Amino acid sequence: MQKKDCFYLGKIVRKHSFKGEIVIKLDTDEPQLYANMDAVFVDLSNNLLPFFIKKSLLQKGNQLRVKFEDVSNEEDADAILKSDVYLPLDLLPKLTGNKFYYHEVIGFTVEDIHYGKVGVLTGINDSTAQALFEIKNGEVEILIPMIDDFIKKVDRKSKTIVIEAPEGLIEMYL
Repeated sequence: MQKKDCFYLGKIVRKHSFKGEIVIKLDTDEPQLYANMDAVFVDLSNNLLPFFIKKSLLQKGNQLRVKFEDVSNEEDADAILKSDVYLPLDLLPKLTGNKFYYHEVIGFTVEDIHYGKVGVLTGINDSTAQALFEIKNGEVEILIPMIDDFIKKVDRKSKTIVIEAPEGLIEMYL
């Protein structure tokens, strides 16, 4: 399995017992969707390796206590501590309406209801306080805040996102 075929689920943040149990901090708004998984992929030295789950328990909101089949002591748990955890993309719950996963909208055309075609969505910058659409218009990159009020429609069939940017924002880049 390769990372491009997976989504980031969370990180192994700590050991839970001397019997090899670990705790995964889930990076999701709906941790209950992942409470009863059979397996996950753990990133070890840039290789995704499958780990099969013997038992798991959701605790403290987004923390999943896990006992893997082949992790039976503290030393085994130490070897995977701080590792990222992934699942295949096809296990992502389908989103509808104006909700979307970042990876699914890359390459969509962005149109503004006043300006018209803005460009092609090339990325999403979520390293800032407010996530930003990175839109390519020729050689120019346009950054539009990903604010729910700005996003009017996500059309998966036509691969288009319709927005209503504040007046003058798009023109400022061009």
